Amino acid sequence: MPVRIRVSLNEMKVAQELSEMSEKSSEKSEMSTIAFCQHALRREIAPPSVGSVQTRIATAARSLGWSYTRTRDAWYADPRISIRPEELFRVEAVSGLIYQARQEVRKNDDAIARATALLGGEDAHLVRSIVAAVRSALGIRNRA
Repeated sequence: MPVRIRVSLNEMKVAQELSEMSEKSSEKSEMSTIAFCQHALRREIAPPSVGSVQTRIATAARSLGWSYTRTRDAWYADPRISIRPEELFRVEAVSGLIYQARQEVRKNDDAIARATALLGGEDAHLVRSIVAAVRSALGIRNRA
């Protein structure tokens, strides 16, 4: 027997706003990958003990398997570049650092998946649980 879940227009609007906030959060984290790579390159992959900046960039390029130019752009955090996922994974592997924003995005995706699963549930009060789970994942405090 199909179960009907009543969702008010206000609750749907809140869920849509939370979804949009999650997208904006993803966009912000995408921009910070450049800063993460810059930090990893300068501190872990090619530390100051290696030598001059040019030597450090060349060392980092060899370690990562990147071109000198690509490595230099990441070294100086050139705003025109974007770091591809496979490049980010390589930086993590070589440096031993973990990119935190990627973990946060995964946490948000898990919360949204749980909320989606709850929508197919049997109780109408689960919608509030969904909104609370998404708010929790995004770090939004309940203002009610």
